[in-house]
Parts: sequence; C-alpha cells; structure tokens
Amino acid sequence: MQQYKSIVFDCDGVVLDSNVLKTEAYFRTAKNLGASDAEAQALVDYHVRLGGISRYHKFDFYLREILQKPATKEAIQVLLDEFGRELEVGLMQCEMASGLDVLRASTPNAKWSILSGGDQQELRKLFANRHIDHLFDGGIFGSPDNKDEVLARKKSNGNLQFPALYIGDSKYDYEAATRAGLDFIFLSNWTEVADWQDFCSSNNIEVLGSISDLCTG
Repeated sequence: MQQYKSIVFDCDGVVLDSNVLKTEAYFRTAKNLGASDAEAQALVDYHVRLGGISRYHKFDFYLREILQKPATKEAIQVLLDEFGRELEVGLMQCEMASGLDVLRASTPNAKWSILSGGDQQELRKLFANRHIDHLFDGGIFGSPDNKDEVLARKKSNGNLQFPALYIGDSKYDYEAATRAGLDFIFLSNWTEVADWQDFCSSNNIEVLGSISDLCTG
C-alpha cells in the first residue's frame, strides 16, 4: 500500500455498509411515488445490475424505460428528493469500515479521495457529519458526474498522481479504474455483485474482504 501516491475509494460497500440500505431506498422511493411492486422491483434490479452508476442515470432509465414517461429534469428531481429523504437517516447509522484510521496512518504520503455513484453534496455532508471527511485530502466526489469523468478530470489537473489504486466493490468500479490506468482491489464483504467470484477470477482481480484486510497488506 505504501507504493501508492493516490488511493481512491468507492463509498457504498467499501467505506460504509450501505448497499442494502440504498437498494431498499430505491424500492421505497418508487412505491412512495405511486409505482407498482413490479415497477419498483424493476428499478431495484436495474440498480443492482449497474452498481456504482449514478442515481441520475438510474432514475432517467426508470422513467423512460420502466414507466414509459418523459425523463424531464423536474421528474428526475422529484425522484432524487424522495430518494434523499429515504437515505438520510440510514446513512448516518449504517456501519462504517473498521481500520480506516490505521490505513490512513500507514499511507501518509498518499492522497485519499472518495469516488462514488452517490450524490456529491450528500456525500460531503455525510462524511463531515460522520467525522471522516478529513481522511480524504484528495477530495470527495460523486454524481452527477460519472466516475470516468471525475477520474479524467483528476488526472488532467494533477490531483491524481500515479501509481494509483482504486478500491471498490462493483464491476463498474473495476472498469472505470482500468480505463483510467489505476490498479484495483475488489472488496467482497459488502458487495451486491452476485457473481463477484467468477468476475474477479476471470479478470485476475485481487480480492480482499474489507478495508481492515488492507491494513496488513
């Protein structure tokens, strides 16, 4: 771990045990706004299949492809607002990865950053309220920009120094890291990727259970 100048962390399923929380919030959001059980479940299925992708994209797809309605900015915002209300309390209470402070102390020369599919403003407020924002001196980034866009911008402005490592729990995390030239470690304990063993094996991805396992690496 000491070789890296930049370490990028996904949030859900890596720093916070919030994957199930968010999956349930998608279902309740759809139901609260009048969806049938089948429509709400279709949104959940799409969310799980595209782990790490922005909620903006997921709600756009939900409106256009599942509800067959126009995906206007106003309609997407209604969904975003309801989803945010569903998440607010749970994100403050869900389990946080152990070992963050130990890993931070063992990588003093690396810039840490968060790169999540979650809402950027929500993430920054959450990390401040949970008193861990100071660990991420490289910044806390999220949607509406996608991960490829953020990584490209961080590379161009010098905020991402190599060698660099991305720590994630989804296929999209791995794909974004690979496209940007970062090394990648998959964390399995909280992932929602059903076939993660086969995926990681076929792509020769290093797998660990959780952040605490990195402290001895």
